[in-house]
Amino acid sequence: MRDIPRLKAEFFKALGHPLRIRVLELLTEGEQSVSALLEQVDVEQSALSQQLGILRRAGFVQARREGANVMYALADERIVEILAVSRQMLLDMVSATHDELRHA
Repeated sequence: MRDIPRLKAEFFKALGHPLRIRVLELLTEGEQSVSALLEQVDVEQSALSQQLGILRRAGFVQARREGANVMYALADERIVEILAVSRQMLLDMVSATHDELRHA
């Protein structure tokens, strides 16, 4: 079990890119094709494909072929919770900083 901290670090490392976070947020709305994701992010297809590959290898998303399209979906619905908790923590931090500045 000594590898747990290393495995956790790898887990969070896979989340360590803004485009990967954005893709996961978009996939919380449901399965989407690469072309649908491209319409919602401002990157080249090669950059999106690279980030989707990282997410797939890390186990965050799953892919399936539907004709000529590759469809992506969250591999685990708990990812929705991780994103929600991290968002709330960030909002709380910003709010605390705002309150500190107001009372300074």
